Parts: sequence; structure tokens; C-alpha cells
Amino acid sequence: MRTTYMAKPNEVERKWHVIDATGKTLGRLASEAAILIRGKHKPQFTPHVDCGDFVVIINAEKIELTGNKWQDKKYYRHSLYPGGLKVTTASDMVKNKPERMLELAVHGMLPKNRLGDKLKLKLKVYAGSEHPHQAQNPEVYELRG
Repeated sequence: MRTTYMAKPNEVERKWHVIDATGKTLGRLASEAAILIRGKHKPQFTPHVDCGDFVVIINAEKIELTGNKWQDKKYYRHSLYPGGLKVTTASDMVKNKPERMLELAVHGMLPKNRLGDKLKLKLKVYAGSEHPHQAQNPEVYELRG
């Protein structure tokens, strides 16, 4: 009788990947980053175990959107007070907080549970080309397709 392999959290080997967002489309980059963070690219992927790698995204301010999304795409947040709805367009978001735009896209592709909260900490996004993770020897990751 065969048994299904289940990865143990202490057996998982984690890598660091650097993705350059210059000229990349937001959704395509976010889905690749979510796959790396979740660990779905590994043969020993186990859905209930954190098998993923760390992802560092640089040049978030140079991300691309297709069509009229710079004006049409809206980000909503609410202060929980009456009349407290704040609406920001994608063009304003990339000027003020380009890191937040990518974080929201990737976080939306991760599980909405305690494991997802843990996985969100593995994403590091920086607006410029510098990042403080050189000591981890990150590998440059080229997007598929």
C-alpha cells in the first residue's frame, strides 16, 4: 500500500528569490510570486504546510498595467466611521505607495486563513532597486512566459 507524502515544516528547504518588476504586468507578476510563496512549484508541496520560499520584489514603482487600468482601477479602504470610505486610483497608488499595490495583489492570491497570514510575511516589496536582503543570497527569478 502506498502512502501520500506530507511535508513536515522542519524538513522544508527555503530559498530567497528576487524578482525585478520593471516592465512586468501586475497580475502576472503577482501570480508567480504567490506560487513561489506558497511553494506550489515544489514537488513536495503540501497544502496545509508552509513549504514556500521568500520573495523579494524590487522596482515596484516600474510595474505596468494594461488598458485604462491606471485611471479605472480603484483601491478601497474604510476607516469604519460613517463617511470614512477612501478611494485611490492605481496611478495615485503607484506614486504614493508602489509597494502596497503589489502587496495587495499578492496577498489576494494567498489563502485567507492562519497559514495565509504566515505566508504574507515572506513577501518583501521595495520601490527602488535596492533591498537589504543580500545576506540571504537571493537568486534572480525570471518570470515564466
